[in-house]
Amino acid sequence: MDWALVFNFVNLLAMTAWTALILLPRWPALLSAILYLGVGLLCLVYACGLIGVVSGLIPNPGGGGADFTTILGIRSIFASDGGVTIGWTHYLAFDLFAGLWIARDADAKGVSRFLQAPILLATFLAGPIGLGIWLIAREPAARRQGRFR
Repeated sequence: MDWALVFNFVNLLAMTAWTALILLPRWPALLSAILYLGVGLLCLVYACGLIGVVSGLIPNPGGGGADFTTILGIRSIFASDGGVTIGWTHYLAFDLFAGLWIARDADAKGVSRFLQAPILLATFLAGPIGLGIWLIAREPAARRQGRFR
């Protein structure tokens, strides 16, 4: 398995989806494409990679067993190109999903795209930071609408 090829593919896929989410008009078809062709495809790559490596169907030279209970076990999982690629794909999928939720939620609350852009960029670069910023920023917009959801 050429993990570098998979790594480059998931990076390009995520970058394309994030660029579209931040810069393009939010047509329903575009949002669906980001959800299914972006997040969904990243989830599929992740699942196939994880199942393939754990089952032994995909060779992962240098990778240790899947021990999620210790720091040493986690370090050994990420000690191979396969482990890094699978883990990175996991981050990309969840961050993109969070970004898509932020964009839809912000649009529904009437938050300008100009204000959304730095929050989405923070989510792209450091997922939980951007999500945390949005959770703080969304509260006043939700209260202006007279509901909090």
